[in-house]
Amino acid sequence: MSWLRALKDTALSGLSVERRRLEPFVALRGAAGLAVVVFGTLALFGPSVAASAAFGAFQAGIATFQRSWRPRPVLALASGASLGISTFLGYLTGAHSGLFLVLLALWTFLAGLAWTAGPTAGVIASSNVAIMLVTVTLPTSVATAAGHAAVIAAGGLVQAGMIVLFPVRPWGLQRDALADALAALGDYARRLRQDPTAPFDPEPLMTARSAAAVTAWQARRRPAELHGARGLAERIRPVLASLADPEVGGAAEGPERDRVRELLAATGSVLDSTARAVRHGTPVHLAPAAVAALRSPDTEALLTGPARRAAARLVPLLDLLHDVVETDVVAVEPTSSAAPPAPRGADPGPDSGGGDHVTAYRDRPGLLRLLPLVLRDIRGELHRDSPILRHAVRVTAVTCAGDVLGAALPLGHGYWAPMTVVMVMRPDFAQTYGRSVARFGGTLVGVALATGIVQAAHPGGYVSAAFAVVSAGLMYLLLRTGYAISQVFVSAYVVFLLGMAGAGVSQTVRERALLTFLGGLLAMIAYAVFPAWETPRLRARLADWLLTDGRYAAAVVGHYARPGDRGGPEGREVRETLLATRTARIAWHTSEERAAHEPVRHRGLSRTTADRAEYALAQFARVAMLMEAHLPGRGVTPVPAAAGLAEVLRETTEAGAKAVREGRIPRWDPLRDELARWDGEGVPDQVVRGAAGRLLEALEELSAALEGDSGGPRSPGGSAARAPEQGPSA
Repeated sequence: MSWLRALKDTALSGLSVERRRLEPFVALRGAAGLAVVVFGTLALFGPSVAASAAFGAFQAGIATFQRSWRPRPVLALASGASLGISTFLGYLTGAHSGLFLVLLALWTFLAGLAWTAGPTAGVIASSNVAIMLVTVTLPTSVATAAGHAAVIAAGGLVQAGMIVLFPVRPWGLQRDALADALAALGDYARRLRQDPTAPFDPEPLMTARSAAAVTAWQARRRPAELHGARGLAERIRPVLASLADPEVGGAAEGPERDRVRELLAATGSVLDSTARAVRHGTPVHLAPAAVAALRSPDTEALLTGPARRAAARLVPLLDLLHDVVETDVVAVEPTSSAAPPAPRGADPGPDSGGGDHVTAYRDRPGLLRLLPLVLRDIRGELHRDSPILRHAVRVTAVTCAGDVLGAALPLGHGYWAPMTVVMVMRPDFAQTYGRSVARFGGTLVGVALATGIVQAAHPGGYVSAAFAVVSAGLMYLLLRTGYAISQVFVSAYVVFLLGMAGAGVSQTVRERALLTFLGGLLAMIAYAVFPAWETPRLRARLADWLLTDGRYAAAVVGHYARPGDRGGPEGREVRETLLATRTARIAWHTSEERAAHEPVRHRGLSRTTADRAEYALAQFARVAMLMEAHLPGRGVTPVPAAAGLAEVLRETTEAGAKAVREGRIPRWDPLRDELARWDGEGVPDQVVRGAAGRLLEALEELSAALEGDSGGPRSPGGSAARAPEQGPSA
């Protein structure tokens, strides 16, 4: 992509407004908490202290809107406390330009590294630096600086208290994550009716898994329907794929295929109903026709072999799923062939989700326990090729340069330039450039409107405070619709707040716009000079995905040689390798999405090649998943030859991943030879032998893609489904 095209695309993405579901009650609660802080401190301590407290409450409110599975009060407290510390240290050094610049560099560098812990930590840390640049201009002594820091932290405490006193849709994010996963499975079931090899994006399942990790405090308060439904949903997916596949499931045509389509349609309806119930916290109401189709005695008569086994696993899983989600089934009488629902709280057994008990919870460490883990991850990023380290160095250098230039220019309040830098710079190209354009446009409009109101109406302290609260409430309401529109209200909020404190009113729109433009321009130039391009990493990401796919397939095949409980070592290995391959797949999609917007040549992996390679690896993983759907349990005759195949799979995919990483074409001769020996011995197992041949076909398609062959199958639309981007952060 050329630079001109890249600039155009990123500018349009930054200025775009997305249609998102608004959360008016949450926005109203955040604005109410801010109003309590602003008007309370204004009445008790005056406008200067009120401005500091307002920044703390405002930032704590933004923190609670970030995509995090932690309790919202914890985020508000952490944001307020960290901002109070930042501003106090900033004031201690503010009188000495050189010393403050050193602190600014250190704090910005740490904020850049904070992205290692995720976008929520990165946004909070970046906002702390930005607001510190404003609030250090307010106090007049060390004692008053300590007081300002205390009221900033108190602002976060008030927002946390508002969340506790006025909970709005508690567990809403977790409900949405689980409901999205169930709805995605329902859509997948319907698509399988027409396309038995339809792709499935595992990102909703990964999101639901992340949401299911809770602290011990959360586990005691979690709604019953969020306890075990995710693990059951995980087990339903491979069963659906196995049922639909014409080679290991129902026949391609005839009565068996018609019955498979009925089962898939009924399952889609059941999953949709369950998703609605989970999202809204209501009982599940199932369509009678769907229940009747699933419980029909004709299924056992029409289906044979692997298809019958898959159908036999599907109905008990759905029964247990709805028992976990507090089922209130509308009404048809079960037939005599229906399996009775499992008792509430019962262990779902080996098909329930890789060992996830319905009453168990995955531990999420608290903030204090998380700190050593974050420090370990940060140490892992301290190398020259790390995009996080490059971002930290880049944002530190440019923020300091912006601070020096802003102070040197005869415009006044030069902190607008470094504040812009630290808020728009992100570890990737597209977000940095898009946010730079969006911030300039949003700031220009917001500052113009707010300054015009201030200069025309000359509002007093309380009226300015009211305008600030309204601006913040609108920003909270529209935060997820786009960065540009949120910046309109953020800029207005800052103008009204500083106007309440008697600072910055005389500064013109032109001067503020120039400083914002300067900060955005510095950020864009810095990324061009010291980039962290994602395009050259595509081969490494593809190699990681191939490596994890190979380990997952090897673990599944090896289980056929050692049949046993899915909760045993082999079953746990299957589960762990499955999660690893999902993580690698999402990392590939994220990398490819970022690379698509970069003004960089493909460097050995063109878009067409990437699409075909992605399709091949997705098919490889799908075939392994089909084998997982038929994993043998205790008492099943083992397939000894599967042990050798598993070892060859692991070794050849490891060698293939190394070849991909080094720019060579991987070869699969050892795997081909192993399958040829199987043919000589006879077919050990219908599922294993057939699926093993398809694994080899997928790997050969990967090699053909990397050779630049224009033939071969393509995914619908040119590529497999990509993980959706998160909404813009504050």
